[in-house]
Amino acid sequence: MATSAVLFLLLAVFAAGASAATFYIKNNCGSTIWPAGIPVGGGFALGSGQTASINVPAGTKAGRIWARTGCSFNGGSGSCQTGDCGGQLSCSLSGRPPATLTENTIGGAQDFYDISVIDGFNLAMDFSCGTGDALQCRDPSCPPPQAYQHPNDVATHACNGNSNYQITFCP
Repeated sequence: MATSAVLFLLLAVFAAGASAATFYIKNNCGSTIWPAGIPVGGGFALGSGQTASINVPAGTKAGRIWARTGCSFNGGSGSCQTGDCGGQLSCSLSGRPPATLTENTIGGAQDFYDISVIDGFNLAMDFSCGTGDALQCRDPSCPPPQAYQHPNDVATHACNGNSNYQITFCP
């Protein structure tokens, strides 16, 4: 019985240390964007000047967040001119290029993050965490270490685990 109690306490302590990271998304563009992400979906319109947040679960590997533009939705389906994810409002797969995107791995003592333009460029972006490097990608040629241009680039940055992130589109 004592062994079960110790095991339960160890699991509770581990679970408490593995929490979600919050991504605050600000739209500085002159028009509405539709934030999207995997594995978190997105699924909402964000008007010019507005800010919203998305929680990304601990243990997320290869997470992505991007902004879709030129969207029209009726209920949960529609289409976007950039970053469309199969016509879904809440994405379950990556967006169709072009899409400037963030990439993240969340959990443990460190989180890892970057900007990628491998899938093309649709909007300028700033991306940072409270304890890491501030990344800026203002045009399709944003150079490493600011953004990945090719799969072999070295542009991943580290941040204290379970951090809060800030993403600004059209900074």
